[in-house]
Amino acid sequence: MDAQKIAEVEETMSKGLLIRLSEEFGFIRGNFLIMVLSWLILDFAGEMPSTYYPKYVEALGGTAAIIGLIGATELVARAIVQIPGGYLADKYGRKWLIFTMTFFAGVARVFYIFAPSWEWILVGAIMGGFAGIYQPALNAIIADSVPKEKRGMGFSIIQLIASASTTPAPLIAGYLYTKMGLVPSVRLSYIIVVISFLAASALRTRLKETVENPTKINLMEMLGSYPSSFKESINVWKVVPRGAFVLFLVFIAVNFTSGLFQPVLTLYILDDLGIDYVAFSYIMTTLFASMIILALPAGKLIDKIGKKKPIMAAFVIWGMAIPLLLWGDFFRLIASMTLVGLIQVLVNGAASALTADLVPREHRGKVNGSRGFFSMIALSLGMFTGGWLYDNVGHQIPFLLQFVLIIPPILLVYFFIKEPKEEEINGA
Repeated sequence: MDAQKIAEVEETMSKGLLIRLSEEFGFIRGNFLIMVLSWLILDFAGEMPSTYYPKYVEALGGTAAIIGLIGATELVARAIVQIPGGYLADKYGRKWLIFTMTFFAGVARVFYIFAPSWEWILVGAIMGGFAGIYQPALNAIIADSVPKEKRGMGFSIIQLIASASTTPAPLIAGYLYTKMGLVPSVRLSYIIVVISFLAASALRTRLKETVENPTKINLMEMLGSYPSSFKESINVWKVVPRGAFVLFLVFIAVNFTSGLFQPVLTLYILDDLGIDYVAFSYIMTTLFASMIILALPAGKLIDKIGKKKPIMAAFVIWGMAIPLLLWGDFFRLIASMTLVGLIQVLVNGAASALTADLVPREHRGKVNGSRGFFSMIALSLGMFTGGWLYDNVGHQIPFLLQFVLIIPPILLVYFFIKEPKEEEINGA
């Protein structure tokens, strides 16, 4: 074969590869691209102080129960605004809610920087919780902006981007800890968080509104809309398919169950298992690295075999991860965090894609708001309960309860969720 023919073959192969890449990832543009870039900024910064956050609160006079209380209070504040947030997102549009509340969430983190005691953290947490009014708008604008046949891949890419940006964060947190000590290093991390929120807010001003003819913003009307928005967000479950409501119940169960160990996970690994602080940063890096490696394959799997099976598989894997954590050493904890990463990409990708399939565009804000409200209430109850159990009953109890509490969601998904056929998928 002469040089000209070789060049033609290479050009054809190159064009074919570009076409395949365009078909696979061509939907990453516009709103979706802006959200991906802003999440890159936020997730990297957010995970830096999160690495040692429980020990930071402890250093400011808190206990495991206080850590659970702060988390629960923030989630209650966030829950209170989810339903009006969904209503506002559907009526007044997504864009303005997203970029203004991203800015306000950054301001709330200032309290974390200068906190002389854990009570200041509580104030910042409450402010940050109220800023979460934009969460339904975030979920809705992603569902609006991703083609239905790419939703599994789309939500998995979000998970991938979040994981990729956060992977070095625990390592950097561990490095800062060795150089500056616990409290100064966490304070510096929160300064970076505030800057990141302000940058993400500026980027999100470039979003394109996806609500057709949104109502002109009226502040007094918005403030008086809570009763009607709450009623509409409850009644929305009467007009969506039964599978969407069952998935809503699964979200509630998952949030309460995971909430039990979230406030005490770091304390258990560092204090009960005796893992070194720097080694702990490696363990948490494994979680994000596994999510990077598994996100795209999981997304392809979800789009190929459907959403129901991956959700069920995630609960089985959950049961495998807990004993590795409970009786963990460095390597068993590495294995446990790898499984947790797989759980997250399966549940987040499949459940988000299935919700988008089942819920029409005009109801997505209200559904996300209602689901967010009740899920966050469940998560807050779980976090408060987990912290109290850790302090007053036993350090392993929040983890042992996982074995029982993962059973109901598996049964709900298996018996009561039916995936819609292609022609039955709601909304574009």
